[in-house]
Amino acid sequence: MKYFGNLITTSISEKNCTGCGFCLNVCPRKVLALSEGKARLVDPDSCIECGACAKNCPFQAISLVSGVGCANAILRGLITGGPAECGCSASDGSCC
Repeated sequence: MKYFGNLITTSISEKNCTGCGFCLNVCPRKVLALSEGKARLVDPDSCIECGACAKNCPFQAISLVSGVGCANAILRGLITGGPAECGCSASDGSCC
């Protein structure tokens, strides 16, 4: 499942990133990879902006607006066991 192309708020500070890999370990969508000793977004359209990478980065190298839109609905559904309904009405099946 892809999120909304070119709309994510996730960004990585190359200056702050040490390449520790914590963000890679916690990302549920595997959108990050190490390249040249730094974390990089390799599949940004699959990012659901859950915030796991930013919350687990000990160097504050990752920033994003977590818990928005469809990502919030998916996480809420996983936590509660209920449906993942965000109300975006994506007709192409790209959402929940």
